[in-house]
Order: sequence, then C-alpha cells, then structure tokens
Amino acid sequence: MAKDNGKKKKSKPIYYDDGRTIADMSGLSGLKNHNREPGDNADPSFGRRASFKQQAKTYFAAVKMMFLPMLAMIGAICILFLILYIVLEIAG
Repeated sequence: MAKDNGKKKKSKPIYYDDGRTIADMSGLSGLKNHNREPGDNADPSFGRRASFKQQAKTYFAAVKMMFLPMLAMIGAICILFLILYIVLEIAG
C-alpha cells in the first residue's frame, strides 16, 4: 500500500483556446532574435520592428480596405444632414 502522508497533488489548470484575440504575453523574454534572415517578416514576439517598406505596405493595405466604408459613412452623414436641413427649413 502506498502512503498518502496527508499531501494532496496540486492539479494543473488546463487552458483551452476560445478564439479570443487577447493573448498571455508573460512568457516573452523581450530578447531580440538575431538569427532571422533579413527578408523575413518581422515577428513582434522577438521585439523586432518591421522595416519602413513593410510598415508602408501594411498602412496602405489598411487604408485601401477602409476606403469604401469611409465613403459610405460620409455619404450617410451628408444625406442625414440634407434631410434635417430640409425639414428644419420647412418648419422654420
């Protein structure tokens, strides 16, 4: 028979990925990885910053993606303003 000695084993928590974008960053050491090739994409977990060309590419891709929704929103605001202007001109 094995002796229990009154000690209980501590259970380790099991983590499940639920698809959230928040991540635990406590395991990063903050050290830079100098073994990467110059053409590789920058990986923020190693503390390396992307090149100016990569930053510009990312910026213009984001602007391109948001251009039509921006125009739609500006159009909706203009139409709403026009409707309110006409209603208030008729009432006043």
